[in-house]
Amino acid sequence: MAGLAVASPVLAACPLELATYADTSGVAELEFSVAKGGATVINSFRLLLDNDVMLDGIVQWMDPEPRPWGTLMYRCPDGDVTGQELAACTMWEGVVYTLDGKGGIALLPAPGTAAPQMLLFPGLGPSLRMSAAYGSNGFSKTPWDVFALKGCQE
Repeated sequence: MAGLAVASPVLAACPLELATYADTSGVAELEFSVAKGGATVINSFRLLLDNDVMLDGIVQWMDPEPRPWGTLMYRCPDGDVTGQELAACTMWEGVVYTLDGKGGIALLPAPGTAAPQMLLFPGLGPSLRMSAAYGSNGFSKTPWDVFALKGCQE
């Protein structure tokens, strides 16, 4: 029990780029990391699924309506890729939202800010179920669209 009392303040002060989340159905975990991928990428993350499947994710701010646009990819080729190759390895795309305990919805904050308590990836589960990574050669369970803050990486 003492560990739980100590963990709460640590989670409250956890910066987004060190946060870990679990989907509310218990199927997947999401881990943020320091952004990689150029000036437009504001967040990097990975989605861990069953059967040791890992999807790589990035968040970029898009224009003309500024929104944190998330993309989850699976086994994308390295180096210069064509639009067609990128489309083939993209498993989900969409705006990443935060949820608070009072029903409020906001956009994913910038790195360096405190990690939100909950994240919403609209349509994530259905999109992943229809992806090339789902099924006999990939993962077998799809996550819910809502992820709750689980911990903070050291």
